[in-house]
Formats: sequence, C-alpha cells, structure tokens
Amino acid sequence: MEQIKIETHINVRVETIWNAYNSAEDIMQWNHASDDWHCTSSVNDLRIGGKFKNRMEAKDGSMGFDFEGTYTALDPFKKIAYVMPDGRHVEVSFHAKKSATDVTVIFDAESENPIDMQRNGWQSILENFRSYVENTYGNTQTVPSH
Repeated sequence: MEQIKIETHINVRVETIWNAYNSAEDIMQWNHASDDWHCTSSVNDLRIGGKFKNRMEAKDGSMGFDFEGTYTALDPFKKIAYVMPDGRHVEVSFHAKKSATDVTVIFDAESENPIDMQRNGWQSILENFRSYVENTYGNTQTVPSH
C-alpha cells in the first residue's frame, strides 16, 4: 500500500499545537479541506485504544461523512498514530523547534481517489490547521526594532 507524506511548519510552540490538534472544540474550527465544508461535530478520546470521530459536511448540506479512527500509539507532544476503519494507518509527528513546530503526517493511500487528490486534500486540512493555530494561539506581540 502506497504511503503519502505531507508536512507544514507552524510558528507556535508544540504544547499549544498538540492541544489544538486534539481538542474537539479546536478540531471543529480547522478540520475541513475547503471553505465550502465544515466539521459539525468532534469526539476525541485521546488514549491508546480510544476512538475519535469528526463529522465533515458540505455547508450546502449536499454530502457529509464521518472521519474516524482508533488510536494505536501516543507519545505526548511528539507522535500520534491511529488506524481507520478500513485498516489504513496514519502517523502524525510533531517536531518542536524552540517556538515553532514541524508537523508531518504519513498516511496509507486509499484506492478510490488519485494520489494527488488525496495528498492535496490532506495538505489543505493541515494548512487550515496551521493557519488556525497561528491566528488563534500565535504570538501576536511584535518586537520593536531599534
């Protein structure tokens, strides 16, 4: 099974990023691939063997689906791994770099959609996450230059 890797750099501390990635309230704010979709509900039991379920819906009500999985590994502020109901595996890594964090997601591709489409969709969600975290929790203080 082919794996797809996506990544982003976020100018926020890893502790804040970890909390925003795993808080149901935050997830509902960022977990969509485009502006015509939204995440209407999120349940997250963050523990090995725990499950999550995020409801993704088109804003016009035309379609929706549950994105869900069961956690298989957790290393706080470093790694999350889960398996989806169809058996595909996902690993999310958080690499702290002082006041910034690199987030990498590696996931098993599914066979229904082209690889590029899958990569672009997941990357869009990750970029929404980056933008949300930086805008909501980022350091808004500017240091005067002398």
